Amino acid sequence: MSTGAGQIGPQTVIDDRYVVLERLGSGGMADVYCAQDQQLGRPVALKLLYRRFAEDPEFVERFRREASAAGGLQHPNVVSVYDRGEWEGTYYIAMEFLEGSSLKRIVLDSAPLDPVWAIDVAVQVLRAARFAHKRGIIHRDIKPHNVIVDEEGRAKVTDFGIARAGASDMTETGSIMGTAQYLSPEQAQGHAVSAESDLYSIGIVLYEMLTGRLPFDGDSAVTIALKQVSELPQPPSDYAEVPPDLEAIVLRALEKDPAARFPDADAFIAALEEVRVRIVSGAPAGEATTAFGALPPLTSVTVLDPAAPVLVEEEVVEERRTWPWLLAIALIVALGIGALAFALTRPGKKVEVPDVTGIELKAATATLQNRGFEVDVERVRDDTPQDRVLRQDPGAGDGAQDGSTVKLTVSAGPGQATVPDVKGKTKAQARKLLKEDGFKVRFDVESSEDVPAGRVTRTIPIPGLLAERGSAVTAFVSSGLTQVAVPGVVGEDRDSAVSAIEDAGLRAAVRTQETSDSPADTVLSQDPPGDSQVGTGATVTIVVAKARPMVPVPGVVGLGENAARRRLRSAGLRISVETVVVLDPDQADVVQEQAPPAGREVVEGSVVTITVGTFSDSEVSPGTGGTGEPPAGE
Repeated sequence: MSTGAGQIGPQTVIDDRYVVLERLGSGGMADVYCAQDQQLGRPVALKLLYRRFAEDPEFVERFRREASAAGGLQHPNVVSVYDRGEWEGTYYIAMEFLEGSSLKRIVLDSAPLDPVWAIDVAVQVLRAARFAHKRGIIHRDIKPHNVIVDEEGRAKVTDFGIARAGASDMTETGSIMGTAQYLSPEQAQGHAVSAESDLYSIGIVLYEMLTGRLPFDGDSAVTIALKQVSELPQPPSDYAEVPPDLEAIVLRALEKDPAARFPDADAFIAALEEVRVRIVSGAPAGEATTAFGALPPLTSVTVLDPAAPVLVEEEVVEERRTWPWLLAIALIVALGIGALAFALTRPGKKVEVPDVTGIELKAATATLQNRGFEVDVERVRDDTPQDRVLRQDPGAGDGAQDGSTVKLTVSAGPGQATVPDVKGKTKAQARKLLKEDGFKVRFDVESSEDVPAGRVTRTIPIPGLLAERGSAVTAFVSSGLTQVAVPGVVGEDRDSAVSAIEDAGLRAAVRTQETSDSPADTVLSQDPPGDSQVGTGATVTIVVAKARPMVPVPGVVGLGENAARRRLRSAGLRISVETVVVLDPDQADVVQEQAPPAGREVVEGSVVTITVGTFSDSEVSPGTGGTGEPPAGE
């Protein structure tokens, strides 16, 4: 699928943080890439909105809503959202990266699927929906494409792209949001949706897992939507071997009237769990009933739209029964009872019971059934993983009659607990609190401006949410402020130095200025020194040269050397002495010249050169004598 702006190549860095590794696929709104989070050192699934949609406020709003909706849903069966942002004119979401396949791919490759496996996946999807529904969020687009299943059968729901709180539509009334094959009738008609709308979509997903077919399909989305509103689905047993009680559950989920479906996800889960136990135990199906009463065959449909076609209720024709038929049935029943009695009283052969403790229930059941045993399952709360066999009766190695029942005690999992708030705790304190509540603990590191180094900044799932005991809670530990390199600014002027320090995310402080030979406002020193590492926002102190005052040069020509020296020093000037030969003894040790001249303003501390006469009674070239004066610059 074209993105309208070309796909992103490997090693592309998104928002200075995420390095693209490979493209995973695409959807209706975005491309999805596997990327490495350079900041936290973990893989993420990066969803990048097609650039042709980035300028459409409605699509941007849908994309933003996906991050907001999923970001608030921390649950074992919901894909976690870590981050969102804007990059080069489009928008992205960083999500949990999952190793596994989409449920759609599994259905295409393997359907019809084993009913017990299909029930397990459907229950996990329902748990995710239940969690969202209790928080006022309706997914609105549940389909197998949006369910990821790992190698151990764990399912997670993703893509909350059109989820929103409440029942109102995001677009104008009458618009259809979602994938037509999985839409509820009310959604297909543009009516307000509810939690029951998601349950209808899950019913279609379960139908597809069991049969490998969709209940409604067509050449266009409109055609499919009309069928969702007005047509009855073919019973799943028309296409695959589906137990009658499981088929009844599927058909109840696909009722056109939301009020006729399961009242909530809990009811749907309870019905599926009851059928699952019966299938695993090998008990006969009997009447298609659940904990919520008998589920009659679907023979009529309530049309939500008065303009939609009305289906006439099917007539159930009762065939005439005559006495010959009754006699034949009686004979058959009698023969069956006799055969059953013989089978029950005939001594059976002894078979060694295999050891199935410690393994998954599905594998344990298959092992026992292959040896000719029936299986009875009792579930108990336990800290071991869900569906793990804890005990068996008869025990491993015992002899039991072929066809007898082996009772399995199976873990129902440790249950749920509320994630405690450990923000601000040390790693040791956080580990202790989380383990006391039954959670495994993982630690990760991130910088923080308000939490001291070594203390917990946040957790996933967030505090206050219910999570399965034994599941992992990730606690992020502060590494302190982000470390940055201090720029070296010695020798620069004050304004440039301050700008460089602030551009690095640091604060600049100018210390009391000092007198120096350097030009005014030149940086003389800094603390910390250049290239050292400090936390973001740290203060760098710089010392700058002070501007020295200007002073007038006093006139000293005609003064004796010592008097001239005293006058120049009192003016804050330094002195350099040169000599010149004079023929008049009265001019000996008298200043003949000075530079700079009297009255000129110079920087305080500047050097004034004076030329002092030295007497000689013979003519010599001027300026060649020496008097042993101190060196220039005294």
